[in-house]
Amino acid sequence: MRIPFIAANWKMYKTVGETVAYLKTFTELVANVADTEIVVAPPFTSLYAAAEMAKRTNVGIAAQDLHWEREGAFTSGVSATMIKETGAGYAIVGHSERRRVFGDTDEAVNKKTLAALAADLTPIVCVGETLEERDGGQMLAVLDRQVKDGLKGLAPEQVASLVIAYEPVWAIGTGRNATPAQAGEAHAYIRARVGEWWGAEAAGQVHILYGGSVKPDNTKDLMALPDVDGALVGGASLDPQSFARIVAAARA
Repeated sequence: MRIPFIAANWKMYKTVGETVAYLKTFTELVANVADTEIVVAPPFTSLYAAAEMAKRTNVGIAAQDLHWEREGAFTSGVSATMIKETGAGYAIVGHSERRRVFGDTDEAVNKKTLAALAADLTPIVCVGETLEERDGGQMLAVLDRQVKDGLKGLAPEQVASLVIAYEPVWAIGTGRNATPAQAGEAHAYIRARVGEWWGAEAAGQVHILYGGSVKPDNTKDLMALPDVDGALVGGASLDPQSFARIVAAARA
């Protein structure tokens, strides 16, 4: 049974002080939620403070990225081991902004996913097509490539334990979210492919989230879809009250 999984990606927002204040408020708002996995991904500079604030709460902490090497001459890189030491338990991998702005390839996503798993972090692996790819009829081919290459070499039980986030790139930060039908089609397709490549058990257990202009007023409709297990929330997660309403809507 897959319980709802709701994750906040703060991107490059919030100082350490702002992170502490947010989590003080937010953890109180969701303190009684026992049937939903809740994760917050602050900037690297706030990871340790966030993990400290989240101790003894029902909120998990994620990094927004990681480097696949354990250590070395990789200026600005942060390894999975370093992230684990902060107290975080998750890591976002392959977000569309990492792919588009920083040039992350499917090969890099694969290396980062393997590194996260080796450090006992749960990867939240992002996939999704651009507007040009969707309009060009390439959506399914893009999803095939990103899922197959991004999870290359993983055992079925590893795939079962991770999280996939479908982000139609054209809907991120634009206010234009995929319709429930569009989201449902993509999620069902991803789950079917996971079943083909890693087996029915992995397909039945893996969480597949929707990411792309998720707000409190569209969460319930998205969560009603059989293959949508939760959401990766951007801008609407920056306010603790708004994010708490999304968590509540996911459980409705």
